[in-house]
Amino acid sequence: MLEVELKVKVPSLEPVRNLLREKGAHCSGRIHEHDIYYNAPHRDFGVTDEAVRVRYTNDHAVVTYKGAKIKKFGLKAREELNTAVESGKVFETMLDRLGFTKTTEVNKWRENYRFSGSAISLDEVDELGTFVEIEIMAEDENSDAAVRIEKIAKEIGVSGESILASYLELLLSKRSAVQS
Repeated sequence: MLEVELKVKVPSLEPVRNLLREKGAHCSGRIHEHDIYYNAPHRDFGVTDEAVRVRYTNDHAVVTYKGAKIKKFGLKAREELNTAVESGKVFETMLDRLGFTKTTEVNKWRENYRFSGSAISLDEVDELGTFVEIEIMAEDENSDAAVRIEKIAKEIGVSGESILASYLELLLSKRSAVQS
């Protein structure tokens, strides 16, 4: 499966939240996500554009592998594989023993909606600000997901430049600029 996503930085989440509610979008709640990213000992994910993370939400952990971005859609698209683990801490210890190193941590509050066949997230990301993500899972690169996402964005009042960088990349870039 490919995750096709539009991410836009917004000055406020309230107008989008109001439109989603007005249009009957289903809200599954607001959660805190604590993501810990790792780099591999055998290749540099910063170079290969891959990611491995352990995500903690409420009482569970999910491990995710993200493949390199696919440029075809004009939005951010990449392979994404997820699996729940019984203990995120044990999995992190396994990664450490295998030579993986922690890259950084990303903290965000995420409000999740389902609307018109998409997952919409209203995100408040520590150190970065507020963002809206509209995501559709596609079977392959020939999907009409990008067109569908653009239509949904217009319908819920999301406009602006699509951000192709991940929160991890944005955070690392910001921290690097501050240190310079």
